[in-house]
Amino acid sequence: MSFTVAIVGRPNVGKSTLFNRLVGKKLALVDDTPGVTRDRRPGDARLMGLTFTIIDTAGLEEADAESLLGRMRAQTEAAIDEADLSLFVVDAKSGLTPVDTDLAEMLRRRGKPVVLVANKSEARGSDSGFYDAYTLGLGEPTPISAEHGQGMLDLRDAIVAAIGEDRAYPEKEDVAVTDVDIPQSSDEGDEDEEPTYDDTKPLRVAIVGRPNAGKSTLINRFLGEDRLLTGPEAGITRDSISVEWDWRGRTIKMFDTAGMRRKARVIEKLEKLSVADALRAIRFAETVVIVFDATIPFEKQDLQIVDLVLREGRAAVLAFNKWDMIEDRQAVLADLREKTDRLLPQARGIRAVPISGQTGWGLDKLMQSIIDTDRVWNKRISTARLNRWLETQQIQHPPPAVSGRRIKLKYMTQVKARPPAFMISCTRSDALPESYTRYLINGLRADFDMPSVPIRIHFRSPENPFEGKKRRT
Repeated sequence: MSFTVAIVGRPNVGKSTLFNRLVGKKLALVDDTPGVTRDRRPGDARLMGLTFTIIDTAGLEEADAESLLGRMRAQTEAAIDEADLSLFVVDAKSGLTPVDTDLAEMLRRRGKPVVLVANKSEARGSDSGFYDAYTLGLGEPTPISAEHGQGMLDLRDAIVAAIGEDRAYPEKEDVAVTDVDIPQSSDEGDEDEEPTYDDTKPLRVAIVGRPNAGKSTLINRFLGEDRLLTGPEAGITRDSISVEWDWRGRTIKMFDTAGMRRKARVIEKLEKLSVADALRAIRFAETVVIVFDATIPFEKQDLQIVDLVLREGRAAVLAFNKWDMIEDRQAVLADLREKTDRLLPQARGIRAVPISGQTGWGLDKLMQSIIDTDRVWNKRISTARLNRWLETQQIQHPPPAVSGRRIKLKYMTQVKARPPAFMISCTRSDALPESYTRYLINGLRADFDMPSVPIRIHFRSPENPFEGKKRRT
């Protein structure tokens, strides 16, 4: 991207609505409640030929530095310092407030370009608020309606004038174009060959768990900076915020998510939106880290979150956080291992790592567990190996006879990875008991080293061409 723009303003002036308009997606949560946005959220914006990085920020308010509002303000000021240009959004419908005047003074002191944006200008009676915006001393305000998309052309012109045409429209490098068909290499591998794991591909990781388990603190420790808002209050994170960093040369894209409480306790609309955003992050991720509070582990909600992640087909890793608060670590670790095996039988072999997001203890081991689990999640097994294995399994433990007729498993192949899924052709697939499916899944885990990831087996019976036809006499 050529430049970075921060959207700033007091609470409830429409900053997140404008952010969603510019990125073309409903990424940021929007609600009538003031102060919905707390962390700063980056996005890729496109505005009538312009491409730039846009940062949504929390509403700026005067507050004590140690309070939640004060920490939110610090995050917004960090975004202003990071950006090349600020869009200062005011509410033309409700008019200016003393907070707007203070923010204008703060932006002037920063000495960076500012575009004054008068949002909600489509509303009746907004003219007075629009003209009052001139008194802020930041130049001519740009009237827009972020909700309805009005005034976007004027906004683009104002951004270009503030940032300069050279920055707004950088010259693109010439790319050689050819219509010559370059043939692919003729050295085709064996179609039954198992592909190797690509350890250079960026990895998407979602961090989930109950409120106040330490998810944002954990990501900040990974990044080595206070990128995400943290504190003793439960439920600080609302939006699912993505951050990128490198671990041993590999790009990691982590998603911080809102704490997920029991469904019966989620009453407010805003919390429902936050949980829905967290669920989207789980579906978008490849590996999901479920953060447990090691001081009160295995609450009912913890188990439900693990079950949800596995049902979504994601690779899962357990992180027992706040390990620095545990005194008798050996005894607690043995107890956690026993409870993991007993309470999560559907995730046999799941990797569980004790960590401390506060001190950074155990984070390298956690990242290695994430990589190893993703490797298993992407695993493919050749058809030849699977069929040899299937034959051995039937010899050791033949399928049961149903109504005096034995079920025969004929052929097995892997139909997909991410997560690993297999198809077995057999007779009378509808009569095969669930216990035999579990036997095969456990055998796959043990014999092909596939712990901790969901494994799915589908059975298919070949169609009988004579079924339904009357026999000729």
